[in-house]
Amino acid sequence: MEVIGADGAHVGTVDHLEGNRIKLTKKDSGEGSHEGHHHYIATALVADIEGNQVRLSANADVAVTFEEESDGRQA
Repeated sequence: MEVIGADGAHVGTVDHLEGNRIKLTKKDSGEGSHEGHHHYIATALVADIEGNQVRLSANADVAVTFEEESDGRQA
């Protein structure tokens, strides 16, 4: 499933759920030190699920600031 911000912009693609977090695929990990590993979005940010999309309650540019590393640290 695609994860999009409240503004409709692409945030990532769901790899799977892990506890109360959405694990995003590595291909959506970003650049530099963030490249090549998974990031996580808290399910608390989910506003709606429709079809094959998970819509977040925050715009994409804000939502990525809430992304976490596997150990829970901010990305």
